[in-house]
Amino acid sequence: MPLSEHEQRMLDQIESALYAEDPKFASSVRGGSMRVPSARRRLQGAALFVLGLAMLVSGVAIKATMIGGFPVLSVLGFVVMFGGVVFAVTGSSKTTAATTESPAAKTPKNQGGFSNRMEDRFRRRFDN
Repeated sequence: MPLSEHEQRMLDQIESALYAEDPKFASSVRGGSMRVPSARRRLQGAALFVLGLAMLVSGVAIKATMIGGFPVLSVLGFVVMFGGVVFAVTGSSKTTAATTESPAAKTPKNQGGFSNRMEDRFRRRFDN
């Protein structure tokens, strides 16, 4: 459900007040967008899931993998399945310079207008 105009204005005011009060904290809390897993990562996660499923089924079917009636291979298979799903849905923890760079840092300093220069000065003041 989208926010009303009044709620959106209030949220923008709170956000700007937070940036004005403590910009370093605000930028660290802001974080970034959710990382999207790549197709390769999803495929690897799916392979882990299938391997875990095979371990789960074979642990129940093969009595030699049980220790005292406890299906060790099946439990391990479940853990591998869970790990495969988590691996497939989470994004990579690697961050590139392009994603961590601010938009003002991407524009050359000699280009841009007055507002860009003032924004650069403001950011440099609090980055130190």
